Amino acid sequence: MKNPPAKPSQLITKEFARQLNVNYNNKRASLTAKREQKEDANAIWYSLEELENYIHYIRTNGAKDGYNVDGIRFYFGVYPDDEAHGEKAGLTTLFLVPTGKKAKSSTEQVQSFALMQETSSDIQSIEPMNYGNIGRPPSLLY
Repeated sequence: MKNPPAKPSQLITKEFARQLNVNYNNKRASLTAKREQKEDANAIWYSLEELENYIHYIRTNGAKDGYNVDGIRFYFGVYPDDEAHGEKAGLTTLFLVPTGKKAKSSTEQVQSFALMQETSSDIQSIEPMNYGNIGRPPSLLY
């Protein structure tokens, strides 16, 4: 192997992940289940191919729109409670939105050096990604 990937600094233990999932199921999903009379999603799955394709898509289209794409923000949502959404109606979803900063010319970069700490914002010109595969309790517990 050439250069092994660096270990991400955001890793958590499996035990803590399990606790987060149990907390979600107990505090959020159970409330929805009572209200909706059905079990809510407690996990969303995307294939590596889908994620890699979306990353390529947002980098390419972000550059075309003058952005330096630097991340993806994950938003929780709830599908509209109508027949068009079938079994997903009223249930939790997770959608992805690219983030970045407008690319600057070298002159602008020098002038805005003091503003280097500006935060990335959602890129409104690129479509969010949704429709991962949902997992429902109790069949899918971390």
